[in-house]
Amino acid sequence: MEACRACSKLIKRVVVASSDKGYGAHDQLPYTGKTSLQGRFPYDVSKSCADLISFSYFYTYRIPVAVTRCGNLFGGGDLNFNRLIPGTIRSALQDEAPIIRSDGKFIRDYFYVQDAVIAYLQLAEKLPDDHFAGQAFNFGNETPVAVLDLVHKILKLMDKTSLVPKIMNEASHEILAQYLDCSKARRMLHWQPKYSLEGGLRETIAWYREYLTGK
Repeated sequence: MEACRACSKLIKRVVVASSDKGYGAHDQLPYTGKTSLQGRFPYDVSKSCADLISFSYFYTYRIPVAVTRCGNLFGGGDLNFNRLIPGTIRSALQDEAPIIRSDGKFIRDYFYVQDAVIAYLQLAEKLPDDHFAGQAFNFGNETPVAVLDLVHKILKLMDKTSLVPKIMNEASHEILAQYLDCSKARRMLHWQPKYSLEGGLRETIAWYREYLTGK
């Protein structure tokens, strides 16, 4: 943000890719654009702080900033197999039991990366319009799903329902439920996701199958 301020005559727009984690834990869900930022755990706090610092540059220096808050992104190219979706797909391709590090009950809004890219670009095109600068927008499928249910959905799509997930119950400092209300993006940007959760998963499975098996 400081680099953008120093080069403010050249900067036309700034889109900050944040996360729904910045909202922190709330009793009232889904998160809306009016939900307060109250991260408690280090990662969540880093997102809350990044959003607040970004907006401070808009209010103080009039840098044309907008913030995106997405659900849990997934898609081809993510080679961190400790993450739920790539790890589950790899395990299924190897006919191994998928590993669930939590108790499987955490609820999230999983969001296909292709839709995220479209959302970022669509928002960037609206800047530096005063109606959009200094604003935050939620992007997601608005389809909250529990971790264990998502694993079973992936196994069904891969025809591997005989595999039984191994629940480790080791996760700590995690928020139980996080999911988004994206009505502001739909209203102001006329945006909606192109892919359903299942459609995004099908494309993701196909990517990993080709990457890992060449088929």
